[in-house]
Amino acid sequence: MKTCSLALYDAFTEVAFGGSQAAIITGAASIEPQQRQLIAREIGMPATAFVDAYGADWIKLQFMSTVMELPMCGHGTLCLLTHMLESGLMQFAGHNIELRLPKSTANVSLSKTASGRFQVMLDITPPRFEAAPPHSGELLDLLGLDAAALSTELPLETARGDFIHLVVPLAGLAQMRAIRPDFSGMVQFCHAYGLETIAVFCLQTEDPARQLHVRDFCPAVGVSESAAAGTTNAALTSYLLRHSRVTIDGTGFTVDAEQGIELGRPSSIKSRVTLDNAGGIARLQVGGIATRVFAGQIFL
Repeated sequence: MKTCSLALYDAFTEVAFGGSQAAIITGAASIEPQQRQLIAREIGMPATAFVDAYGADWIKLQFMSTVMELPMCGHGTLCLLTHMLESGLMQFAGHNIELRLPKSTANVSLSKTASGRFQVMLDITPPRFEAAPPHSGELLDLLGLDAAALSTELPLETARGDFIHLVVPLAGLAQMRAIRPDFSGMVQFCHAYGLETIAVFCLQTEDPARQLHVRDFCPAVGVSESAAAGTTNAALTSYLLRHSRVTIDGTGFTVDAEQGIELGRPSSIKSRVTLDNAGGIARLQVGGIATRVFAGQIFL
């Protein structure tokens, strides 16, 4: 019987049982694609990272949800790099790490906080924006809201990046808390309009130190609601720049978001933007801290 090392982490949180969960399986090169999907489904986390190989500054891997391969995973990246460093599989040298995924590559920068925790920041390709599908009434029914819940100042739009997000701005926290999601209907809605997540947000926050309150509904990719989503927050940060809702300091800005509060898994997501001379996005990063909750073996 074959065994592989298995670790479970919570991403975007400094304490266990918050944020978004991911599993990391190392020594996974011999695990076939079909078996990977079965393993990811058995573990039941929003994401499972299968590590095929690694060197001093690179990792070859694949992310899987319970239903599909993920082209990229922000929270899974935090869990992955934190595990590789904490377990001694990689050494912290303050350098960048290259993720080698089946269909793309991505860069990750590492640093340490004042308390000695690893902070992982993933480079994200800025999304492209287009008009949202013209069916806001259907969408509101799926969220259990009426038209008055929508922001009167910001539009619904579609953001196309590593994932395809429907960006939905609401008026405030009262409207965020009033959401009653129809998950099965969301799956059909997303499939019909070529979407992968429904990213709902407002600019009113529970923590005054945050600038964004987020709920991300992802049943079309295997997660009913994400407690912390890096790629989604990167897309929302780009949306805020697009609509002049950020404060630029020198050559860039940072957006600190809260998510997962309604799920009882509070999380803190940092998005960092460096601007080019024309005011566009030269570099988009998202990240934070991950916390280990389990380490052991999986029997295959």
